[in-house]
Amino acid sequence: MNVSELLQDAFDRVQEECHQAVSGLSREQLALRPAPDANSIAWLIWHLTRVQDDHVSEVAGRAQTWTAGGWVRRFELPFGEEATGYAQSSEEVGQMEADGEVLLGYLDATHAATKAFLATVRDGDLDRVVDRNWTPAVTLGVRLISVISDDLQHVGQAAYVRGLLGA
Repeated sequence: MNVSELLQDAFDRVQEECHQAVSGLSREQLALRPAPDANSIAWLIWHLTRVQDDHVSEVAGRAQTWTAGGWVRRFELPFGEEATGYAQSSEEVGQMEADGEVLLGYLDATHAATKAFLATVRDGDLDRVVDRNWTPAVTLGVRLISVISDDLQHVGQAAYVRGLLGA
């Protein structure tokens, strides 16, 4: 297994877990917040997909699936198209409503774009600096692992909320 295959496998696992967390739930179940300031499954899956789309598209040098694929219009959210969920207020989190088909459609489109980029990644590419706003500067390898880590944390949270639903 090479680095490209390893990274693709990690992102495949995120996609699989997201499908398990979302599949078969109603729009109302997806929007349920188990506590007043908690995140819903819909928000968690949207957010992890937005972060993946934002971060991977940047290092891949391509447009985000969110805008280029027209997903921003399908979601019809009451906040700006640049929103990824980062630093959103509890009120904004509560405004997230989407059905499973739209959530998983955006996830799958973003996943396909991510895999297409990862198919081009070679071992030597991982040391390429992609963000100098941090000390030390962030490399491609660190950025991709960061996205995987964030995605897995959020899909785990979504699975937990699903468990609270008894679904």
